[in-house]
Amino acid sequence: MSKAMQAERKMWSKFYTYDEWMEVQGIPIHRGYYIEDLRTLQLGWWDARQCNSAFIQLVGQEGVTSARVTEIPPGKTLPPLKFALDEIVYVVEGRGLTTIWAGEKRPKKTFEWQKHSMFLVPHNYTHQFSNMQGDKPVRLLHYNYMPLTLSGVRDVNFIFGNLYEGPDIQNELDFYSEAKMISQNLLDESWGRRAYWYGNFFPDMRAWDKLDSNARRGAGGRSVYIQFPDSEMSCHMSVFDARLYKKAHRHGPGRVIVIPAGEGYSIMWEEGKEKVVVPWHEASCFVPPNKWFHQHFNAGGQPARYLALHPPMQFHGHAEKVEDRAKDQIEYVNEDRWVREKFESELAKRGLTSLMPPQAYTDPSFEWNWSPFLKGAK
Repeated sequence: MSKAMQAERKMWSKFYTYDEWMEVQGIPIHRGYYIEDLRTLQLGWWDARQCNSAFIQLVGQEGVTSARVTEIPPGKTLPPLKFALDEIVYVVEGRGLTTIWAGEKRPKKTFEWQKHSMFLVPHNYTHQFSNMQGDKPVRLLHYNYMPLTLSGVRDVNFIFGNLYEGPDIQNELDFYSEAKMISQNLLDESWGRRAYWYGNFFPDMRAWDKLDSNARRGAGGRSVYIQFPDSEMSCHMSVFDARLYKKAHRHGPGRVIVIPAGEGYSIMWEEGKEKVVVPWHEASCFVPPNKWFHQHFNAGGQPARYLALHPPMQFHGHAEKVEDRAKDQIEYVNEDRWVREKFESELAKRGLTSLMPPQAYTDPSFEWNWSPFLKGAK
C-alpha cells in the first residue's frame, strides 16, 4: 500500500480508503450529479492498466459503489487483470471480446460482445478485453462494490492479483450462455414481480424485449429484473413509452443509472429541498442520492430505457413494511403541479404534447389501459 493510503484515519471521515486509492491513480475523477455522455467523457492515461480511463463518483455513490470508463484503442488487447470482486460491464460503444480464466488447469472462456451488451466478470477470475474493431475505440462502463471492500480490508493487494483461485463456477463452460427466466413465489405481493432473468451475458439491452409490467411506477412501464450467477450483484431495466413519465420514488444510495435509448430528463430532490434536473439521452449516466426522490420523464418521440445497476441489497433502502412504502413513492394525484407543467413545457420545445391521461391526476385508483402504450416498448 502506498504512503498516501497509510494515513491515519480520522473519526467521522467521509474520505474512504477507496477514495485514497482512486486519488493516486492519476486519471480524471468525474463528480457532480450526472454524466452527460459516457461516449465523450474526458479520460486520462492509466499506466497501470495501459489504457485511457476515468473514474465516476457522483453524489450518492460515495463509499458504496465504484464506476469507471475504460477505452480500448482500435485492434488492441488490454493486459490481463485478476480482480477479487464481481464486476458488471456495460458496453457503451464498440465491439470486442472478453477472455476469462482461473488457474492453469481450468479452460479459458472467450465470448463476443457489442454495443449495449452487458455481462458480469466473476470474482477471482483473470480477464482480458480486446477491441475487434480496427478503426474505432471501445468504451466500457465498469461497476462494482470496491469501496465497501476496501473499507473492510484496507489493502488493494487483497483485490488485485490475489493468488486465491476459488472454487469452480457451476457449469463453467456454459457460463456465458443464454439467460434463463426464474419464477418465484413471493411472500410479499406488493411489488408484483414474480420472475427475474438469471444469466451472465445479455447481448443487447437496447433490444431486450423480455419485459414484464411494472404498473406500480405508472406510465405504462415495463421492466426486466436481472440476477447474476454466483453473485449478489443485480440490476433492472425499465422501458416506458414516448411523452409519458414515471411516478417519483426513492431508495438507498449507490445505484448507477445508464441510458441505452431515449431522450428525456429526470428530476431528483431531497424531501423539502431544491430540485435538480438531469437531462439525458443515450449513454447518459446519473445516480439518485440516498433517499432522494427522483422521477423519470420521456420527452422524446420514441420509447426510453434506463438501466439501473444495483448496490448491495443492504443499501436498497426501501421501507421495511408494506404499509410504509407509500412514503417511498409519490402518486400522480399528490405530486407538485410544477412537475406536470415542466413536462408539458419540455414537450412543447420539441413540438410534442403529453400523452398522460387526465384521470391519472385526479383518480388515485386509476389503472392504465396497457394496449396503447405497449406499442414499440420492446
